[in-house]
Amino acid sequence: MAIEVTAQQVKELREATGAGFQDCRKALLENGGDLGKATDYLRKKGIATAAKKADRAAKEGIIQSYMHHNGRLGVLVEVNSETDFVARNDTFKKFAKDLALHIANLAPHYVKREEVPQAAIDHERNIQREKTLNEGKKEAVVDKIVDGRMDKWYEEIVLLDQTWLHDDKLKVSDVLTNLIAEIKENIVIRRFARFALGEEDTAQATEAE
Repeated sequence: MAIEVTAQQVKELREATGAGFQDCRKALLENGGDLGKATDYLRKKGIATAAKKADRAAKEGIIQSYMHHNGRLGVLVEVNSETDFVARNDTFKKFAKDLALHIANLAPHYVKREEVPQAAIDHERNIQREKTLNEGKKEAVVDKIVDGRMDKWYEEIVLLDQTWLHDDKLKVSDVLTNLIAEIKENIVIRRFARFALGEEDTAQATEAE
């Protein structure tokens, strides 16, 4: 039988760990709704550690570039750290290079979900709802199906939600969380720009505050 996780449970776990909504919900689902086990789950994955560092200022870092060999595709991405020392760290620099290549290949539009305009979200949700109703799905399950389809949509356009180019078992957010846990500093993907020759509206620039 599927476990149902309430908004109150998610709220309690968020307050206890500082982790994001989606991470907390997943932790509760995978641990039968047990708050203690879900907390341990987040700590083991480094998510709780990363969340606690999220409010720390990250103003150092690197602007990493990628240029395709034929000169028709290029990316700039800013990745911030708390200290210049970490900005020179080989692991940090490799992440920035891998991230630039990921952006070149997966063409996200935004860094995180919060940056997606509400009008775009409402438009897509209405399309998915109409599509689901037209498929003859019962009204009682329509919203749940639409939620799942919206998650898929976010995975296409939001960088942190995308499957990591270099390991399809991880999302970009997972890789970032693991890096924060390893380096023990707040790391922020601040913004990026992607340019593809001859394509309209392919240059995306966005900033996470």
